[in-house]
Amino acid sequence: MLVLSRRVGEQIVIGEDIVLTVVEVRNDTVRLGIAAPRSVTVNRAEVRRAVEEANREASAADDAAVAALRALTAPRDTPAG
Repeated sequence: MLVLSRRVGEQIVIGEDIVLTVVEVRNDTVRLGIAAPRSVTVNRAEVRRAVEEANREASAADDAAVAALRALTAPRDTPAG
């Protein structure tokens, strides 16, 4: 891990197109501005962990849920006409 000291208004450049700017330092809180292309996903770590956990829970279907889904997609008998 690289650890840098920066003052308000100073920046850190990552790669060619990501810029972190120290916007404000107050008590034990640092506010950062992040300039990055729209193709780069930027999330707080706790948000990312919560989304990953929710995805894991959603993908863990029990047998009853699987049976209910199969019943919804089962082909129906249609009378020949």
